[in-house]
Amino acid sequence: MTFTPLVLEGNLVRLEPLSHEHKSGLCDAICDGELWKLFVTLVPHPNDLDVFFDNAQTLFEQGDGLTFAIIDKHNTKVVGSTRFMKANLANKRVEIGYSFLGKSWQKTLFNTEAKLLLLTHAFENLNFNRVEFLTDYLNSTSRQAILRLGAKEEGILRSHMVMPDGRVRDSVLYSIVKHEWPGVKQNLLYKLASR
Repeated sequence: MTFTPLVLEGNLVRLEPLSHEHKSGLCDAICDGELWKLFVTLVPHPNDLDVFFDNAQTLFEQGDGLTFAIIDKHNTKVVGSTRFMKANLANKRVEIGYSFLGKSWQKTLFNTEAKLLLLTHAFENLNFNRVEFLTDYLNSTSRQAILRLGAKEEGILRSHMVMPDGRVRDSVLYSIVKHEWPGVKQNLLYKLASR
């Protein structure tokens, strides 16, 4: 099994495989809130988007994952990006990460629906047993968002990575596993319908 580029579509967002036609829109989304300045995330600087796109393509070619542009269906604007990454196909697990939204789309249902689309594809189409999320211990906003999805915290990976500013980061690992998926899905659909 390998990742096949495909569009995942919900009511609010459409996830399109990242291509260079998304570059200008992605630059605008990153500039909305100057996301590259957030020390608890790894959002590329607008000047480094070529490297971001090249890395996404290389990872796809290696079977590691698939990167998406997040599109606001109402106005067709690129509002962010997310990806399947660090795939371990033999053990049927994948990470959802490198996710970011422009500030104007944060704390909306865009992230919830984007993750619902990715999780549905991972569990129901790709037949994964496990989906992981990893975030900076200091990123309380991301940690809360991951918990609201229905993921469970598994532990802290101490001195896990060196951030671009040289800080040694502790990372928090979360997961959703296949037998939990029906309940998680029901909860996400409820959240989307109730708002």
